[in-house]
Amino acid sequence: MPKKRIYLNAFEMNTPGHQSPGLWAHPDDQSHRYKDSDYWIELARILEEARFDAVFLADVLGTYDVYGGTRDAAVRQGAQSPVNDPTLVVPLMAAVTNHLGFGVTASVSHEHPYTFARRISTLDHLTKGRVGWNIVTSYLKSAALNMGLDGQVSHDERYDIAEEYLEVCYKLWESSWEDDAVKVDKVNRVYSEPSKVHDIGHDGKYFKVPGAHLSEPSPQRTPVLFQAGASSKGRAFAGRHTELAFIGAPTKNAAKQTVTRLREAAADAGRNPEEIKILTLITPVIGRTEEEALAKFEEYQSYISDEGALALFGGWTGVDLSGADLDAGVEYVENDAIRSTLETFTKIDPERHWTIREIIKSVGVGGMGTAVVGTPEQVADELEAWVDETGVDGFNIAYALAHKTFREFGESVIPILQERGRVPKGYEGTSLRDNLFGSGDRLPDHHPGKQHSLKPETV
Repeated sequence: MPKKRIYLNAFEMNTPGHQSPGLWAHPDDQSHRYKDSDYWIELARILEEARFDAVFLADVLGTYDVYGGTRDAAVRQGAQSPVNDPTLVVPLMAAVTNHLGFGVTASVSHEHPYTFARRISTLDHLTKGRVGWNIVTSYLKSAALNMGLDGQVSHDERYDIAEEYLEVCYKLWESSWEDDAVKVDKVNRVYSEPSKVHDIGHDGKYFKVPGAHLSEPSPQRTPVLFQAGASSKGRAFAGRHTELAFIGAPTKNAAKQTVTRLREAAADAGRNPEEIKILTLITPVIGRTEEEALAKFEEYQSYISDEGALALFGGWTGVDLSGADLDAGVEYVENDAIRSTLETFTKIDPERHWTIREIIKSVGVGGMGTAVVGTPEQVADELEAWVDETGVDGFNIAYALAHKTFREFGESVIPILQERGRVPKGYEGTSLRDNLFGSGDRLPDHHPGKQHSLKPETV
């Protein structure tokens, strides 16, 4: 039997201090250069040379202000603050690569689908079909307030909005322009045939979009669909729509439970459970010897910002741990933040009971996921074990130090995984979707995005 392929994304964000709060202060870290074009160009070249499948760009539209009831800790410690737009760095990286994919995070809660659909189509054109969309519903109350709302929209209603948002996008991407609408006929002076461009006529509860898509069909039409929601509502959404699902699991047992639930959600939606590729978050810490790796990990831990870690945890979970006993545990509560993250640290793994102090150390080097420490062979062994024991299909590789972590992983671990038959040695396919799944550029016919057989009026 051939070994299961391992998918590899680099996990980044247009900010300092992405997943390991405090490590921006390490002398070898370069994340403070996030404002410079050269930072992203250099990263893209590192990743494509190493044969990463994609770089996945996270984003938030608010600051982390749950901890202590203020954003001060997040701002002071550079915990995903400040943060710039993720989409604008994609053309920079695409210009110096030929195969690397780009997953960009964009919220269904705070941007209209009509304008968003055009921006994604534009990126898909500029990258020649290498774009994915990480669909998020926005968990930060601060984002909702700054977008003019009186408060955060409830957790479950955000997913109801997401369902209609995707329906609008699917109609714009898949049904508005026919494949042969664009003629570029210079003799007859017809650029596009009007009869082949259609209004979508959408009139829903949350959105009204009567007209046609502004962009002509891009190579993939619909971008590769990424999503990270693992609550019950999020899993049902993923089961219907997601092609790549991201999870954060500090233990294998927690990962296995989440994988099982996601695959059940896909089956409930009438899809092949293995059709969804599930990636978990890993931060590798690599040394030439085990002793060197452990020493490096210990050094990294000395840079952890406690308040930065708790600021991130507060934003993710909606739980303010300021002033709490660090040796106390954390209880699960139902709120409108990321329910799956709090569940992961409280009840999903019955074999693990986390104290606040342990949460700080885990988040401090590894964020929502976990750190894997060892020689290149040991790290490769552990990644294979995660795939074989939990059912994940691959990893979001986060950095401890930018760009050092990605460079070390690409130079020392990926070649071992390639020799073991886990990672392809070259890129295959004509687009991000084709490279990932080997089934062409477009959504498969059975996907919900293909099911909007509209009968729009011809313009």
